[in-house]
Amino acid sequence: MRDKVLFTGRQLREMFETALLWLEKSAPDIDSLNVFPVPDGDCGTNMTLTMRSALIEAQHPTDLSASAISQAMAKGSLLGARGNSGVILCQFFGGMATGLRNKDSFDGRDFAAALSEGTALAYKALIDPVEGTILTVAREATEAAQQTATQSSDLVLILEAAVDTARTSVANTPMLLPVLRDAGVVDAGGQGFYIILDGILRHLKGKKVLDDHPQVITSSISQIDRMPQSFVDQEGPFGYCTEFVVQVTNLNLDTIRKELDGKGDCLIVVGDKELVHIHIHTFDPGSVLSYATSQGTLHEIKIQNMDDQYKQFSQNTNDSVSPDDIATVAVVSGKGLTDVFYVIGATAVVNGGPTMNPSTQELLQVVESLTHSKVIILPNDKNIIPTATQVSSLVNKEIEVVSTETIPQGIAALLSINHESNLRANVASMVEAASQVITIAITQAVKSTKIGDLDITVGQFIALSDNDLAAVGAIPSEAILKALAIQDTQANEVLTIYYGNGTGSNDAEEMASIIQEQHPHLQIDVVYGGQPHYDYIVSLE
Repeated sequence: MRDKVLFTGRQLREMFETALLWLEKSAPDIDSLNVFPVPDGDCGTNMTLTMRSALIEAQHPTDLSASAISQAMAKGSLLGARGNSGVILCQFFGGMATGLRNKDSFDGRDFAAALSEGTALAYKALIDPVEGTILTVAREATEAAQQTATQSSDLVLILEAAVDTARTSVANTPMLLPVLRDAGVVDAGGQGFYIILDGILRHLKGKKVLDDHPQVITSSISQIDRMPQSFVDQEGPFGYCTEFVVQVTNLNLDTIRKELDGKGDCLIVVGDKELVHIHIHTFDPGSVLSYATSQGTLHEIKIQNMDDQYKQFSQNTNDSVSPDDIATVAVVSGKGLTDVFYVIGATAVVNGGPTMNPSTQELLQVVESLTHSKVIILPNDKNIIPTATQVSSLVNKEIEVVSTETIPQGIAALLSINHESNLRANVASMVEAASQVITIAITQAVKSTKIGDLDITVGQFIALSDNDLAAVGAIPSEAILKALAIQDTQANEVLTIYYGNGTGSNDAEEMASIIQEQHPHLQIDVVYGGQPHYDYIVSLE
């Protein structure tokens, strides 16, 4: 029966991966809802970056229980939270982790309870919670989910109720918050929260997210194309948006809130006794950081001059994407790997097809479709590098090709990008990141041959280490273990297995167990890649 359906931690991660893809597509629309042109106004971008950080962390646990995955997402979102909306969103992840604690799997009722925990924790994050914001949308959506959960444990039915209520709640936010009513827009954070829930529901229903576009909810009071000029002309000063993470033992959140309450506005203090994320708007970030350093070690420090942000916004209020932003285009084969690249931040993915060989024209069309003036291309296959290098001469944009020869190199390069840095610096860091990854790919020999000292028989499994033939085996695990034996794995910490479209998840988990037995020091992650031809692509870092 449908009411008996349980979901694993891996499925939880996949739900939010789809939600992230859905949110990324809507981010420019959400950003355009800005009422005030300050860093926190980039609500869609901030929520996207926060979720991306959560899901990157969720790739690491070897324990795939709902509890472990939700805890990983909570930690990742706490470390990567950006802006008001991102910090509040990380509280939802923290609350959900509490709701799913000690659960190997969950049903709809468990998920509704976890949403409730998340909403309650989000309200606690703010000293003076304001209705008509993401908090209202989350609370009303959660109440609808809880009400439906009293009748059924069907997660689809519960999320349908939550999504429908969230949609109505977002449209009504201007009725609760005068600043939204005056600007004629709905709350951006609420819109983002609705998109996340809708993305999860689309995943459960098997609907596509890559070819569609999220619904933009308009105000139930009025609909306008842009904010009134009176808002654009509003004078500052705004001060500095200051964010950081404090790491120490036995921090007291209430004590920190009281100490920082008089040092600025928009104060949010979230976390636990060992890791606390602080967000504040202040004219004196030095005093805030001085107090924080007296409490523990600081990480992820971000200070933005909101007055500069205001000036930039005022000069060009209609641009949803800055022409100076850097786009990334990756060539990828396989649904799972496509999702991975979008989750970790690729602007666009070009389908490499079975042979990973798109034409120059296909790459050019994608590059031209982007609004960005600077584009980094990740070929992810040595045969595509010459094709990719042709694009720069055919388009009036600044194009750089980071010559990634394997999928893991492309993932490592993409993870290293810093959108606050310039194009040249990013290319250098991406090249360095790609060089630190060892790739082992497993496929079957299509003919018998002899290469070097290796005799290969058709049908045997061969291991390619960074595209060079390394080992042969009767079964995939034999080939992988032989290839790993050649490497000094003691110098590595993480091994990721991307399994192909012809490999089952149980086989991949068994492969992970076999490798773990011989290399116990490695943290091993298993991810669905869906790539053709290669049973496994292994990344060693």
